[in-house]
Amino acid sequence: MKIRTKSFRVGEGGKCNLKHWPTQVKPFYKSKEHYQELLARHIKEMSDLQSILYAHDRYALLLIFQAMDAAGKDGAIKHVMSGVNPQGCQVFSFKHPSATELEHDFLWRTTRCLPERGHIGIFNRSYYEEVLIVRVHKEILQAEDLPEESLKDEDFWQHRYRSILDLEKHLHRNGTRVVKFFLHLSKEEQRQRFLARIDDPDKNWKFSLADIEERERWRDYTKAYEACLSATSTRHSPWYVVPADDKKNARLIVSQIILDTLNSLKMDYPKATPEHRKELEAIRKRLAK
Repeated sequence: MKIRTKSFRVGEGGKCNLKHWPTQVKPFYKSKEHYQELLARHIKEMSDLQSILYAHDRYALLLIFQAMDAAGKDGAIKHVMSGVNPQGCQVFSFKHPSATELEHDFLWRTTRCLPERGHIGIFNRSYYEEVLIVRVHKEILQAEDLPEESLKDEDFWQHRYRSILDLEKHLHRNGTRVVKFFLHLSKEEQRQRFLARIDDPDKNWKFSLADIEERERWRDYTKAYEACLSATSTRHSPWYVVPADDKKNARLIVSQIILDTLNSLKMDYPKATPEHRKELEAIRKRLAK
């Protein structure tokens, strides 16, 4: 079954109501073995395209992952990107900002980590935290020491969306393609995964009381995500709402979206000029002696 990625894409200018987006869809695989075969095929194609991306050296790809706790961001990045050459790919995880980062504008810490041309950059959480967790936890916003007139502006969040959109337009014009994934997890599936973390000693480190306290803000986070997805999904930098209750299915969807994006770029291995070909033939003669 072909994965039609457009069905997971948030339309530009529309209102995103997450109740209308499924957290689980019919599997694109028939068995565990079939899943492994499909993912391996995707990984091989992605690896080949990454080599062309690196050699072509005109584009960069930025992949952004956002989600509720336990939605599978780490696993998706680990499995989907397992065949990518580490020399051409970097992963950055953004947690609570440091004191130094709080002294700069909210885009500063992530802008420093943008991928260079020919590379793939992965943000595990991103500048979108500034319109998600910061919107839910107002105390974080207070710690940013913004001017009082900015904090009192009734269009504060719209201005932040605009800053993000302007950044992504700038990146697109300069060759960086931005693709954003929201791994859409149901509250019941999160509960099951939290229980599994308690039952598995090797996963105890992943779980704490803070996770439960965040779970109690589920409705607030949902509203923040809906507002964010509605305001910042564009034709050039789209959001994809990926059903995440089935981890295997989510990984296949994510990898297909990445492949579709890479395949949409007009990339080739650089062709040798006549002068370079002449030089290569001269080298061949020297090596043949």
